[in-house]
Amino acid sequence: MATKAKRAPAKKAATRKTAGKRGPGAPVVSAYGAAELLEYYRGMLLIRRFEEKAGQMYGMGLIGGFCHLYIGQEAVVVGMQAALIEGDSVLTSYRDHGHMLACGMDAKGVMAELTGRRGGYSKGKGGSMHMFSREKGFFGGHGIVGAQVPIGTGLAFAHKYREKDAVCLTYLGDGAVNQGQVYEAFNMAALWRLPVVYVIENNKYAMGTSIERSSARTDLYHRGQAYGIPGAQADGMDVLAVKEAGAKVVAQARAGKGPFILELLTYRYRGHSMSDPAKYRSKEEVQKTRQERDPIERLRAALLDEKVVEEAELKAIDREVKDVVSEAAEFAQNSPEPDPAELYTDVTA
Repeated sequence: MATKAKRAPAKKAATRKTAGKRGPGAPVVSAYGAAELLEYYRGMLLIRRFEEKAGQMYGMGLIGGFCHLYIGQEAVVVGMQAALIEGDSVLTSYRDHGHMLACGMDAKGVMAELTGRRGGYSKGKGGSMHMFSREKGFFGGHGIVGAQVPIGTGLAFAHKYREKDAVCLTYLGDGAVNQGQVYEAFNMAALWRLPVVYVIENNKYAMGTSIERSSARTDLYHRGQAYGIPGAQADGMDVLAVKEAGAKVVAQARAGKGPFILELLTYRYRGHSMSDPAKYRSKEEVQKTRQERDPIERLRAALLDEKVVEEAELKAIDREVKDVVSEAAEFAQNSPEPDPAELYTDVTA
C-alpha cells in the first residue's frame, strides 16, 4: 500500500506533462484571458461528459437507433464556434451532439431528443442524427454521408443573397470528402464566391477504413484547388490552434473572399458508431493519442503549468458539468414520449 501511494503522484505528473505537450508554433496560452480559456475548457468538458453519458444510456437501451459519439474531437467545435458571431450558421453530419452543445443548444433538449422524448429539439422524432435549432443557427445533423455539404453551400448562398454579414460553417469528415456531391458544391461555392468555410474533421478513419487506404493523398485541405478554393491545415486536438485558424478563415469568408477549406487533424476514441467494435486499429494507438494529444488534458495541463488557474477552480467546473449532464439525463428519462399524432406534423406534402 505504501509503495503504491508513493508511485501514484509520479504517474499523475508524468501523464499531465505528456498531455501538456503542444506542437511547435502552437498558440501561447498566456496570450488569452483566464475567462476565455475556462470557457473553452468547460465547453470541451461538457461535450466529453455528455457523450460519455449518452454512450452509457445507449448501453442501457434508453437511446435507440444510431448514435455516433464525438469523444476526442471536442476541440474542433469549441474552437470553431469561438470564431463565429450571431447570425452565422452551422451544420454537420451524423456525429453532431458536440456541435449542438457548442452552438449553445440546451443539453436537456439534446438528450431528450436522443431518447426520443417530447422534450427534445425535434419533439422526439429526429433522434441522434436529425435535430435542429434555428434560434442557435444549427441546421442539423444529416445522416447521408456528404449530403450536408450542398445544404451548407445553399445556406451560404442564402446569406449572400439576403446581403447578410454571415458565414456558414459546413463540417464534413475525411470519408465524406470523397463523395461526388461535395465537389459539385465546391464548384458552385467558388463560382459564386459564397461565404462558406468547409471544415474537414479528419479523424483518420472513414467508418472503419483508414485514410491511407481510401485517399490517394492524406492531406485533404488541397481538395478545392481545382476550383481555386484555398485551404489550410491545423491541429484539431488543440482548441487554441483551432480557434486561431478558424478566426482567420471565417474573417476571410465574411469579407467576401469566397469559400475556404480548413482541415483539422483530430481523432475519435470510440468506434464509428455504438455498434462498431473498432477492430481496425490497435488499443495502443488509441491509448497513445489519449495520453499525448487529448484536447481537454492538454488545455488543463497548460492552465495549471502556467498558473492561469488553480486546480480547485477546474474541479469546480468538473462538478458543474457533471450536474448539467445528470440533469439532462434525468430530464430526458422523465420527459413523455411524443403523441402518435406527431407523425403527421412537420411533414410537407
